[in-house]
Amino acid sequence: MSHPASEDSAPTPPSSYPAFSVSAELEREADERISHYSESKRSAVLPLLHIVQHKFGFISPESIDWVAGKLELEPIKVLEVVTFYPGFRQYSPGKYHIRVCRTLSCAMGGSGELMDDLCREFGIDRTSADPHHHPISVSPCGKYSVEFAECLASCGTAPVCLVNDDFYEGVDVEMMKKACQD
Repeated sequence: MSHPASEDSAPTPPSSYPAFSVSAELEREADERISHYSESKRSAVLPLLHIVQHKFGFISPESIDWVAGKLELEPIKVLEVVTFYPGFRQYSPGKYHIRVCRTLSCAMGGSGELMDDLCREFGIDRTSADPHHHPISVSPCGKYSVEFAECLASCGTAPVCLVNDDFYEGVDVEMMKKACQD
């Protein structure tokens, strides 16, 4: 099946994540999750997508086809879920993926300026990203990526960010540089 994400993908730097492949471990984990939904296997779509994104960093067209096959769904039904939830990525992020909150409190707290500063610091060209099709911007080395996120639920400590799965409040560039050290 041809997926919209694969047709207009911009070239990206090398990923720090492995390419999608189905291992015995992935099959076991998926089957275990599916077993919790004996009435309707399709209800396991979110858990399976979370497994895939956690292991491979993003949801590829191949993984969409695999999830659809496991759940006996048309791939478009899985793609609809992927494109509906902003937490799912269709593009490979950098090793350090920074999500900057852009809702009102964080915007007033300087998240737009923070994003500009992060892009300058990590050599990321935000102008090449299409916010409707490729909202993740990746540094040329592939180590850093940034994207705006909707509310990260800490309005009183704006601006806030997630670096991979770690939460930061009252963020500035120096804090993000420290969070993105090997």
